[in-house]
Amino acid sequence: MRAIQFKASIPRFIFSKITGKYVGKGTMCQFTTNAPEPQLPTPEWVKIKTKLGGICSDVNVIFLKDSINLEPITSFNPAIMGHENLGTIHELGESVRGFEIGDRVIADPMLPCPTRGFKSENYCHSCKRGDFSTCENFTEGTIAPGFNLGFCESVGGSWGDYFCAHPFQLFKVPDKISDENAILVDSFTGALHAVMRHPPKDTDDVLVVGCGIIGLHTIRALRILGSKARIIALARYEFQGMEAKNAGADEVIISRNKKEIYRKVATLTDAKIKKPFIGNEIMIGGADVVYECAGTNQSIDDAIRFTRNGGILVAIGIPADITIDWGMIVSFEINIAPSFCSAEEDYEEKRIRCYQMVLEWMAAGKLDLSHMLTHKFRIEEFKKALKSVTHKGKNKVIKAVFSFEE
Repeated sequence: MRAIQFKASIPRFIFSKITGKYVGKGTMCQFTTNAPEPQLPTPEWVKIKTKLGGICSDVNVIFLKDSINLEPITSFNPAIMGHENLGTIHELGESVRGFEIGDRVIADPMLPCPTRGFKSENYCHSCKRGDFSTCENFTEGTIAPGFNLGFCESVGGSWGDYFCAHPFQLFKVPDKISDENAILVDSFTGALHAVMRHPPKDTDDVLVVGCGIIGLHTIRALRILGSKARIIALARYEFQGMEAKNAGADEVIISRNKKEIYRKVATLTDAKIKKPFIGNEIMIGGADVVYECAGTNQSIDDAIRFTRNGGILVAIGIPADITIDWGMIVSFEINIAPSFCSAEEDYEEKRIRCYQMVLEWMAAGKLDLSHMLTHKFRIEEFKKALKSVTHKGKNKVIKAVFSFEE
């Protein structure tokens, strides 16, 4: 089986840090044509033949930028990478009901209590509330540790020809929804979850920091939910700025010059810029709600400075190699609201998972994300793919995927 595998070990970690080489012989990440097919963990699971595997924050894992503190809730001995997915059911466990061989499905990649053999009365506190992304049992149950597909050695991931999923994770894709839309559901739900848990008031100034896929989804999620807040978007590249406008941003700042960005944000939010005798400028005032969607040290530092005193900073971007000055957070009483993956939400007087909500919007023609899928690569082209997504500006990448179709 073709797959991109990740095998964690101290010697491989040291090798990559010393040599700067992160893919190939001696590293943790390698492409193989001889990976064993994942086997059904229990009769309650299904095996899926992959059609598309999205390239997302998995790249942080490859380049060893994820928090090392998360290692105990993963298992890489080795694991097949990839969590964004679209495929068809290839094999059914004996206990599976409601699905058939050949069904086109997407799988919510989270691996919480319902996937780990726990009865509902024994779910953790988070899963009982429907907050599956904060499950307390990611290391327990019938499968190996791992909070997501691609981070668990028992079930595989979407960067391989096959992976396994539990029916709790599965959503059938209606015929009227294209593959290109279906593969975008996962990334959109991440933004949707953040916006629904931390919505702005219609009178607020909202700032979206970073116009990669998550930032663009955040803008569109705000608008599809009916927000009338003024949205200001920070984009590094012209093509991102154009898509931010298309998604519903009122103002777009396209720049990579820090001083220019600070002055434009200050002007739009009626904030004051102050300069300490050493270090970056700060703002007095700023946006009421800031959605940080990039996850870099600079973007998080800037997002803190752009948040109004007493405002809310919603952290969506997966952070990598972060050092944070908490002085302004405490002194300006900035509320930090993290958001991770997706869960159940209250919407139109019912409790519904984000995945189902997005699929219903797509089926009804209310949401079309297909144009955001800008790049497809065969799995054998993984080095080319990684190079492209790490140089988004040059290659005008919004979303890239691996395609397993012949």
